This record gives sequence, structure tokens and C-alpha cells, in this order.
Amino acid sequence: MDLDAFRWLLTDDGQALLAAAVQAVEAGDDSLATQTRLRRTAEPAHVAVAMTQATLRVRGRAKFGDLADRMYFTPDGLEQATRLRVADHRAARLVASSAQTVVDLGCGVGGDLIAASRAGLVCAGVDLDPVRVEVARANLDALGLAGAVQVADATAIDTSPFDVAYADPARRGARGRSFDVDDWTPPWSFVEALLRRDACVKVAPGIPHDLVPAGVEAEWVSDRGEVKEAALWSGRLATTARRATVIGDGGLATLTEEDDPGAPVRAVGEFLYEPDGAVIRAGLVTAVAAGVDGGLVDEHIAYVTSDASYRTPFARGYQVLEELPYREKQLKAALRERGIGRLTIKKRGVDVVPDQLRKRLDLRGDGEATVVLTRAGGHGIALLVRPF
Repeated sequence: MDLDAFRWLLTDDGQALLAAAVQAVEAGDDSLATQTRLRRTAEPAHVAVAMTQATLRVRGRAKFGDLADRMYFTPDGLEQATRLRVADHRAARLVASSAQTVVDLGCGVGGDLIAASRAGLVCAGVDLDPVRVEVARANLDALGLAGAVQVADATAIDTSPFDVAYADPARRGARGRSFDVDDWTPPWSFVEALLRRDACVKVAPGIPHDLVPAGVEAEWVSDRGEVKEAALWSGRLATTARRATVIGDGGLATLTEEDDPGAPVRAVGEFLYEPDGAVIRAGLVTAVAAGVDGGLVDEHIAYVTSDASYRTPFARGYQVLEELPYREKQLKAALRERGIGRLTIKKRGVDVVPDQLRKRLDLRGDGEATVVLTRAGGHGIALLVRPF
């Protein structure tokens, strides 16, 4: 995105053009026809940036809710931005730690700055990209929030004046998303150095446990059942070794290794529980099992079973109706016998592609059901279940 064109968008004429572009996008008007119409009163570069912002604002609602209608984005900045509910949780943790100031080392379009400022923290952000800095500054202004932003190299910033340093290393290179920490910007060596002080670093949820430095807390966070990120907390911000935080419509719940007494492997009971992805990533499946007075169906599988019905924010529950034959031919016959025509297939620990299996089963009937294909005691099993 052109920096001069974006700055023009912030003028009165630019805001009028943006409003027209938003109205067209909201109405579902043809993009080419809209751009042709708007170019009668504005330069092509200005129309392009207005249409881009209008489209990104609509997409941004998934992460920022109603705030997106007043915000500005770049395509990659929106993709990399932290979901607001997750950023709000992080800011609340900083406030609870008695931190008052935070510096965001690589602030992008300012999503975490917004959460920090809304939580009452004094915040500043830096980024190497002048466009992202301009966008972040515009977002703080548009939302009436305090905060300073400037173009700077995060690795050259003196973070000592701030209570907490926060970083979200870019995990994309010339070949796309990279899972090699040495490809991150800033690199892993910078992250390790940062974690020797009071700091928080957002990392990919697939980060190996053995990569987390000693004394650093690793927190995996999910929002409405989808694992969004892991965060590393160091210094006085670290309160445990591993944590799973689940954010749902009913609020927030957290589980740590202190909540995990372990759990045995046992026979499948009347109820089956599918732990949240954050719980699985944090290695706290046995904590869920203990919480529902149950055990694991298999020592290598992240399914929990119990004889009791519990509602827990850390897992989705199912009532086990019956065990069906695991072999495909017999399973097909059993499902047809029960008149099941619409089938949800859940699987874990078995080599099955649900869409391909559903096609081969060629089911007919008016009934609807859910089948769980997994392993118990080292053997494949098929369970007919009902969600609750």
C-alpha cells in the first residue's frame, strides 16, 4: 500500500471516498464497477487504497468486532494481527502483574497496542515498515487511544525504560510461513535474549516444548475452540510452566500443570470428552481427565472418557451410545441398519480421511449421527456418540 495514498485517505476528502467505498462493499456491489464510478471523482491510487480499506474492514470484523469499522489495515497486517479477545486477555495479564508500561517490538497495525491502551497501560510501538507504523498510529487516533508509534528496528531498541517488552516475531519469509525459529524476524536469538527480562513473546502454537527456555511460562490460547497462538512469559510474568487458556462466549478459563495430577488409561465409559486444542498443545489432557473423574482411552490419544457427565470449558462432551464395528464393511452395515444417512466423522490416532470414508460408506436414510474413530488399548474402535 502506498504511504502517500494512505495519508491522503486520512484527510476529509479521503474519508468521504472511504465512506463511499465502504457503502459499496457492504452492498455487495461489483468491485470493478465501483472503482470505475469512484474514479470519476478521485485519482486511481486513492480509489485503490479506499477500496482496499473498505474490504479489509469487513474482513477485520472477525478479529476486531465493531472496532474494525473505524480501523485501518494492510492485508498482511490484518492476517498477522492478534484477535482482539486474545490481545485483551494478554493486556489484562500485564495489568494484573502490576505492569504500567509496555513496548511493542514490531507493532504491525497496532492490534496489541489497542488492547494495551484500552487496559490503561502506557504503551509505545515500533516497526520497520513505515506504512504499518502510519496505520497503527491512525488506529490509535481513530479509536481515541493513547500511545506512541515510530519507525525503528526492534533489535536496536533499549527496552529498559519499560516494565514489559512484548514481541510478535514475523514467521514468514520469501517462501511463505516458516516453522524454523531461525527464519523469524527478529530471530530466535533475539527472543531468547528478550526472555531474560520481564517480557512476553507471541509464538506459533506448534512451538516444541523443549524449545521453551527454563523458567519461562508457555501459554497456549484458544478462542471459541480454535487455537490462536502460544505466548511465552518470562521474569515475574511467569507463574507456571505450562498453561492452557480457553476463551469462549461464557468468558475465560485457564488450566495449568498444577491442576494436573495425572490420569490412568481405562476402558471407555458412558461419556467421551474431546479436549480443547489449547489443552492438547499444552500437554494437559490428563488434567481434563482428572477434572471429569475419568481417564484416557489410550495413552497416546487425546480423548478422555468417564462414567459421569460434566460440563467443562476445556473439552467438548459426548454421550457414548454404543460401540460399532471398526472394520469398514461391518461399520457400513451397522449404520445402514440404523437408518443413518448424514454422518459426522471425528477421528484421532487412526489413518482415516473422513470425507473419503463417508463417500465409500454411501449411506442412505433419514437419520443423523456422529461417529468417533480412534484407538483404545492400541486397537481401533468406532463409537456412536451424541454431543451434549
